[in-house]
Order: sequence, then C-alpha cells, then structure tokens
Amino acid sequence: MILDNLPTLGAGIGFRDEFIGELFLNRNKVDFLEIISDHYIDPHPIKTEELALIRKYFTLIPHGINLSLGSAEGLDKNYVKKLAKLINDLNPPWWSEHICFTQAGGVDIGHLSPLPFTWEAINVIVKNIKEVKQLINSPLILENITYMLKIPGAEMSEAEFISEILEQTDSGMLLDITNLYINSINHKFDIEEFLAQIPLERIVQLHFVGGYFHRGMLIDSHSHPTHKEVWQLMERLSKITKLKATILERDENFPKFTELLEELEHARSIAFNPSKERAMSWV
Repeated sequence: MILDNLPTLGAGIGFRDEFIGELFLNRNKVDFLEIISDHYIDPHPIKTEELALIRKYFTLIPHGINLSLGSAEGLDKNYVKKLAKLINDLNPPWWSEHICFTQAGGVDIGHLSPLPFTWEAINVIVKNIKEVKQLINSPLILENITYMLKIPGAEMSEAEFISEILEQTDSGMLLDITNLYINSINHKFDIEEFLAQIPLERIVQLHFVGGYFHRGMLIDSHSHPTHKEVWQLMERLSKITKLKATILERDENFPKFTELLEELEHARSIAFNPSKERAMSWV
C-alpha cells in the first residue's frame, strides 16, 4: 500500500489569510500548511503570489471542497483538469477531498452534502475517484463529513460505507475527528463501533477544531477551541494508528495566534510523542 511510504509531517494548520502575518512570525512552530485547492484554481494574481510565497516556506497539502466525488452525473471535466494541474505542479505528499457531493444536475449547491449509504452510491464515487486518480499523481486521502440529516434507505453503516470506498479505491483516510464526534452526538451512535468498522491502517491525517451547540445540535462551525472529547479521541487514536499529520481547521472567530499555536503544540505532543506505546487493537 502506497500509504506506508508517506512522510510524517507533524502538526499543521489550515492556511487562512486572516493570520498570514502571525504565521510567518511563527513559522518554526507550524510543521506544514493545508491549503484550500479551490482558492488557487483560476486565481486572482494576488492569490498566485500568495501561493508562491507560502510554498517557499512550507510543505503544502491541497484540500479540495468542490470536486463533488459523489455526483451521479460524473465529474466536471474542466474543473478536474484545472485541479489536476494545480496538484501536479505542487507535487504534495498527498491531497484530500470529501466523501460527499456538492453538485447535482449541473447546479452547485454550495454545501458538502452526504451520500446515501448504499451500494449504488459506492459505485458512483468509486468510478469518479478512479477517474481522478488517473490524472493526479499524488496519493488521495478522503474525509468524512458532518451531516444534519441521514438520508433514508441506508444499506450499511456510515463506517462500512467509508471503508468500502477506501478499499475499492486504495485510498487513505483523512479522519476528521471533530466531524466524527459531532455526528456521534447529533445522531447518537457509538464512536468505538465506528472505529471498529474502518481500516485504521488507512488513516493518514486528522482534522480537529471546535464547534458549538444550537438548539440541542452540535454545529460544525470551525469557530471554537477543540472540545476535550476530541482531544481524548486524538490521544486514543495516536495509540493505535501511525498518524502522518494533524491539521487544526479554524475558519471563524479567530483568537490570538498564540492560542492556535498552543492547540498545535498540544496536538503534536499527543499524536507524535515517540514514547507512547501503541496498542494492537481498538480497546
């Protein structure tokens, strides 16, 4: 499996314009950056200059949001061509996208929408992923999303659905542990059962951040410090997986950059502490 040879990058952060100045003042404390691929497809000249600058000082991991791998009508070939050029030019250790769809009937719905957990949906997304992999050289890792509504007609659990996609496409996993925690709260399922059903050896990278409760639902807002339960989940995963990277994904309500650095250091100490003994199975 090609994932075995991926480098260990450490603790990084999702790049946002809001903290670019502080980022460069503290670049020795940030191991790498995750960039939103779509920000650099058909970019404004300022974004082109920005990409050249951050690329000079950091390893970059492209993170896509609008490839719409789950679209039944197939992929936007023009978009895929541009995405492939960007990623192949950057030649990153890996790149990531979501297990979802964002387009239907030629309409961009502007949201990461869940797929039905069915064999038909698996066939669609596997076909699309295999098409993309023929054009992009770097390994692909796939991310689990949050969802407010479970689509009726499921033929399997979410974990079984994700596992089948990973296995059929020989892809890695970007396990968003905040998304996992949020879904477990909102849909009342057992995280341990979820983890027991996915191929832990395929987990390459973690996402983490905090959200907030609204009318009894936990909202994936990327706007608050990481929940203690998410830190606990990261610590447990670090004992049973060989993580390559963790990413703090903060998008709103930015605190002082020193607070973000404290979260990065905490993630680094949990996920990449060589003194930790690794368990052989999920307990």
